[in-house]
Amino acid sequence: MAQVLIQNVQAQDVPVENSQVASTQRVISLAPHITEMLFAIGAGEQVVAVDDASDYPIAANDLPKVANYRSLNMEQILALQPDLVVAWGNAQQQMVQPLEQLGITVFYSAPATFAKLTDELQQLGQLTGHQQQARSVANDYQQQITQLEQDYRDASPVTVFYQIASTPLMSANGSTWMGQAVDLCGGVNIMADSPAPYPQVNAEQVLAQNPQVIVAADIAELAHWQQWPAMDAVAQDKLLTIDANLLHRFTPRTPVGIRQLCLQLDKVRATH
Repeated sequence: MAQVLIQNVQAQDVPVENSQVASTQRVISLAPHITEMLFAIGAGEQVVAVDDASDYPIAANDLPKVANYRSLNMEQILALQPDLVVAWGNAQQQMVQPLEQLGITVFYSAPATFAKLTDELQQLGQLTGHQQQARSVANDYQQQITQLEQDYRDASPVTVFYQIASTPLMSANGSTWMGQAVDLCGGVNIMADSPAPYPQVNAEQVLAQNPQVIVAADIAELAHWQQWPAMDAVAQDKLLTIDANLLHRFTPRTPVGIRQLCLQLDKVRATH
């Protein structure tokens, strides 16, 4: 859940010098999406530690765990002598400042849009000496996003409540990755205009909007909606699931998660 909560900040550019790239052999990742990106661009063998939630790819499970979203094990991090620490945007900026003060290079990751992920993959490629593979991964990712945009450009609108959590009931506005995914699929996010990126809402707000579909990470999270059988999403059996790891972690696998979401919305279109 924690990984969803801070997203809409910009990655900070890190000046890259050839000598720095050559010496970047010991990298620490402090968030699951960062770990996945580093492995995707071929820098997995340089990663010497990760955070507690990093579980993809499988090789990440064997690495030392030195952080969670609330704290860092500073002693263990320093003992590993990293050349580069990749942290998660503003969520970890204050925690890693002591590392910067010690002269350790820190890159802040937080791709706020689909396009920004392309930029970050290439920046990480520069920092780790894997420019060519990073460029290839970024290009493939961008091609998938472009294809999705083409496939769903003229899709008929479907009203959507994107449920991140049931207790408390939480959704995502239009600026988040999940909100952008709904929009890309031709969906109309009923919480798109919320001033909070991840608003806590009550069931009455959702009932008033009467969405055609409600999506969540698993069917158990959707069970509470059955107490309102007259709601369109319930009456039409359109309480549907998505893979949260693919949609909530902004990585090269995200287009697969978006495609899954789009196919779920197609189920609604097929009945109208």
